[in-house]
Amino acid sequence: MRMEHIKNDNNILYELDVVINKRKDAQPDTSYVASLFAKGDKYIGEKILEETNELIEAVNSKEKKDIIHETADIWFHSIVMLSNNNLSTQDVLHELRGRFGISGHDEKKLRNK
Repeated sequence: MRMEHIKNDNNILYELDVVINKRKDAQPDTSYVASLFAKGDKYIGEKILEETNELIEAVNSKEKKDIIHETADIWFHSIVMLSNNNLSTQDVLHELRGRFGISGHDEKKLRNK
């Protein structure tokens, strides 16, 4: 694991939130992110599924570079989906933080109530 990058990349999710939110006002023909917003949640969801399939292929091939690349694609498109629904990475990080100290089995049982 490349832990040395954590210190340098601490703010990347926040920075992506800011940039992606700014693209909401861009023209779809000038910005890939704006084109995703224009196409809506259904299309963005399809992109996430496409990238997920590509990640599975990368994992099966054991190519670390490809695994990282496809994971980044999923994260990116997920952040676009969050933004399109007026949410942010901070909302997800808050959810993850709340799961610390709870076993995965217990957390799943709590969700199903």
